[in-house]
Amino acid sequence: MARKKRLNFLVSLASVPLFLGLWELVSRAQIVNPVLFPSPSVVLAALQDWIASGDFTLDLISSVARVSAGFIIGSVHGIAMGILTGRSAFFSALVGPVFQILRPIPPIAFVPIVILWFGLSETGKLFLIVWGVFFTVWLATHLGVQKVDDGLIRAARMLGTPRRRLLYEVIFLGALPFIFVGLRTAVSISFYTLVAAELAGAFSGIFYRIEVAQQNMQTGRVMAGLMVLGLISFLADRGFASLSQRLVWWR
Repeated sequence: MARKKRLNFLVSLASVPLFLGLWELVSRAQIVNPVLFPSPSVVLAALQDWIASGDFTLDLISSVARVSAGFIIGSVHGIAMGILTGRSAFFSALVGPVFQILRPIPPIAFVPIVILWFGLSETGKLFLIVWGVFFTVWLATHLGVQKVDDGLIRAARMLGTPRRRLLYEVIFLGALPFIFVGLRTAVSISFYTLVAAELAGAFSGIFYRIEVAQQNMQTGRVMAGLMVLGLISFLADRGFASLSQRLVWWR
């Protein structure tokens, strides 16, 4: 078993270099148009130029700030509303059908109306990311609260547990494994939604720079931007997974 784990670990380490090597070979062999499908070495050179220009730091900070703010706002409101609808049949009946109708609408569909509502301000970009995060976290929290054992709730009430402690120590902590699944999913969704947000008239950001590069046929810069987005999203997901294992150790 230990040998198999080590082998799998080594394979996982080698997978990225193998992928990049195969990509380099395909591009250099000109099986496809190298202008449309540049090699990793060209992409790396484009990334170095992007960093040297001074735009990379501003773009990275802008995108991460948008994702972070939208994720926090959407998550806080999603958890609060999920607890409310999960515990109250009345509120679930009142807003549940509306949320279920709105939830499948992709944030990118709102770009034209968001530009009309908010112009090119950061508020519109934040709205799109919050939209993408909120419904995912709300649904996970709602289901998690409904899965909490009613026997535990009755036992806590019989022991005279105050309502606030009951809400936190029994209901919230009982639903926390489900909430963290929703939050982890929302981390990825927030980066998907960043694309829609920066389409709504941004003047800095990773996808904004990708769009500018695409208009100028700088395919290497486009690929560099996509790889940066993928790397940041991957690191955020891994970090959140590690955090959830520490905080929700009993699941």
